[in-house]
Amino acid sequence: MSANKLRILMLVHRHLVPPDTVEEGTDITAAPWRTEYDVMTPLTAMGHEVHTLAVHDDLGDLRRAAEELKPHIAFNLLEGFDDITIFDQNVVSHLELLKLPYTGCNPRGLLLARDKSLSKKLLAYHRIPVPEFEVFRAGRPIRRPKRLPYPLMVKSLTQEASIGISQASVVDSDERLKERVAFIHESIGTAAIAEQYIEGREIYVGILGNQMLQALPLWELDFSGMPDGSRRIATDRVKWNVKYQTKYRIDSGQAKDFTDEAAARLQHLCKRAYRALELSGYARIDLRVDEAGNPWVLEANPNPQIARGEDFAASAEAAGMSYEAVLQRIINLGLRWQPESVA
Repeated sequence: MSANKLRILMLVHRHLVPPDTVEEGTDITAAPWRTEYDVMTPLTAMGHEVHTLAVHDDLGDLRRAAEELKPHIAFNLLEGFDDITIFDQNVVSHLELLKLPYTGCNPRGLLLARDKSLSKKLLAYHRIPVPEFEVFRAGRPIRRPKRLPYPLMVKSLTQEASIGISQASVVDSDERLKERVAFIHESIGTAAIAEQYIEGREIYVGILGNQMLQALPLWELDFSGMPDGSRRIATDRVKWNVKYQTKYRIDSGQAKDFTDEAAARLQHLCKRAYRALELSGYARIDLRVDEAGNPWVLEANPNPQIARGEDFAASAEAAGMSYEAVLQRIINLGLRWQPESVA
């Protein structure tokens, strides 16, 4: 195999193994394995040797595949292990113990970004503006501190992808706060975080890099078609329900009406957040820009959705990078990452 062609072990969840091919013209937008297929197909076309490994609850499969195939790198598309999302960092730690390079974020960055309370404390320490917040753990009294005025946004402390977020997530009374915190405890099974609700524009900034960082163009989630009285928030339906998106003309695209200087300030702020949380590989930083133009970092998402045409890939394309170039860049960053460099 030539120096430019790699043996790649693509790690996927057992229910997301993509087919080898799909019939030409087939719309796979709603296919659960869309991202996996979008990654596998161009990498194979680029001449790489791609082996797909379905991972669930047995690290032995991963170890055996590493020994038998001797891959140059693992392309990590896992978001958990044994259906437990917070275990994604442990799989990456295992890859490091196997001395197998991998794409995406290192385990420390995954840990720091996963816990929204911990990440906000770190960002605030670095003077990066974040909303005020309070954590409510199961079995403890739900009392709102005076420093936290309504309205508040209530969500899971550790879950991603808008899981558990709906219009009812924004609360404006002690009664509603208690109801929503209880909902998170009971239905999601995690602690809840209540944070100051920021009215404003929802901006995403993709970042690529380990030490040297590239910020992609500002991307915006447009809620303008939503009915009057609705909170402009990225609920589960807003993010994943195609019918709902079509009905209310919810779309994302390059953010407009920012001066070059204002855009550069936001990109710089996101690079600072990326470094503060010790991220690597690639990530998406989510912000709100309020009506006064002040930015607030909501959270960082290491290893974000990278399906073709989704926000990260689309913003990279706006920066002049083809989808194939994005995947190759992610691989190159993984090959260059040294675990000991975070020590």
